[in-house]
Amino acid sequence: MKNILILFIFSLFSFKAISQQITYSQAEADDTRALDFNIIGKVGGNFLVYKNIRNKYAVSVYDNRMKSKNKVDLDFMPDKTINVDFVAYPDFAYIIYQFQKRNILHCMAAAIDGNGKLLKTPFELDTTQISFFADNKIYSTINSEDKSKILIYKIQKKNDKFNFTTLLLNDSLELLHKSRIETPYEEHKDIFSDFFVDDAGNFVFTKGTKLNSRDYLQKLIMVTKGPQDDNFTLNELNLSGNYLDEIKLKVDNVNQQYLINSLFYQKKNGNIEGLYSAVWNKKNDKLVSQNFAEFGDSIREQAKTEGGTRLAFNDYFIRDVILKKDGGFILTAEDHTTQSRGNPWNRYDYLYGYPSFSPFDSYYLYSPSSYWYSSRYPNYYNNSGQVRYYYQNIVVLDLDNTGNLIWSNIVHKSQFDDDNDNFLSYSIMLTGSELHFLFNELERRNQLINDQTVSADGKITRNPPLRSLDRGYEFMPRYAKQVSSYQIIVPCMYRNFICFAKIEY
Repeated sequence: MKNILILFIFSLFSFKAISQQITYSQAEADDTRALDFNIIGKVGGNFLVYKNIRNKYAVSVYDNRMKSKNKVDLDFMPDKTINVDFVAYPDFAYIIYQFQKRNILHCMAAAIDGNGKLLKTPFELDTTQISFFADNKIYSTINSEDKSKILIYKIQKKNDKFNFTTLLLNDSLELLHKSRIETPYEEHKDIFSDFFVDDAGNFVFTKGTKLNSRDYLQKLIMVTKGPQDDNFTLNELNLSGNYLDEIKLKVDNVNQQYLINSLFYQKKNGNIEGLYSAVWNKKNDKLVSQNFAEFGDSIREQAKTEGGTRLAFNDYFIRDVILKKDGGFILTAEDHTTQSRGNPWNRYDYLYGYPSFSPFDSYYLYSPSSYWYSSRYPNYYNNSGQVRYYYQNIVVLDLDNTGNLIWSNIVHKSQFDDDNDNFLSYSIMLTGSELHFLFNELERRNQLINDQTVSADGKITRNPPLRSLDRGYEFMPRYAKQVSSYQIIVPCMYRNFICFAKIEY
């Protein structure tokens, strides 16, 4: 009986040990540090990765064992293609790209199958004539959660106004509606959030306003446009004299609402006091709830890495907003700073200090929802001297559908690196009711990827090291992409070559 019990316990541990499995791709000869890449997703049972090396464009195709099946050159894309976006479906993927010929910008589209082969030859979606000195990166592509709607928007600045052009397309890239809208914009004072299109085809974002270029937001406007409308609907939210940080907008298609979140201040140059949350009902086009929730001493004590509790959240930035079926959500924020001999750390510069800030420039910078990796990743907010990057603890907040806090917890980590933060920060893998936080930690002089799980009731579990953690592989979890309900693709560096690891749960 004793032997049977021991065997049963051993089998439980064995099941846990094999519940995560890592499989690596083999690095290709051209996949050096100079490679730019984008993980497209799982298409036709294969994993597709877009690669750009010195303006040579290709799609690499990997099978379920991460063996290279093919590398298809995208010969139809001209040299110096300005930007490329992807919308992936189970059996095919759209490539939407932009290039300039003389003074004409061309927005083009093509479709490929799960083997990287052309299904739909390139065709033109839109063109724009620009002057010699004009910004030539004006097109961006977003898609709805169910991918039934694709929206291409372009923004051109003229006489202190932004001219928006939106092309709403269906999943066959057929034009449903085209709009041209002019809206006031004051540079260095007006800040747009990320742009979204919901499942019904509504275009939505927020516009924040500062008193001057060095302030935080003291005015916030909800901006919406219906799928057949030719104008924006503007609704100002009452901030009750508080000041807002960066705005994180999230579309909740299930409950037909938009979630607005930001860290907030009660006075200029003050400390972060707590979390601002607002819920906007898109069906009735009105504010459902608004809440300024102050952080208590208990969570401040857990969250701080140094200094007093009042300063605990001053270096935190909202990273993820994860929806729940009941209209509530889980929010994560990460402690991040830099240290430089040339410039002291400044939160404002990190958020808004990009040269000639514009909303379409920011769309291509790193964010946890963006899967682009570029070898030329710019360092906008510290541009002189050696920079040391710090990525510390992650705070996890569970909030109800009115923004009231249910529980909170802290995923403890400590990361730093010099002049390169590609191996820092984290990614989230959602499996059922659990959130897996994947991040690197230094153990015995080796960077090992850790997996800590947060359950639905806020309990944190530190899982055993993942299987097949072979020596020499350095993971870049911040550029990972979940490609199915149980698989995530994580880029790695191996002997100065880039490869990809599939983690299966």
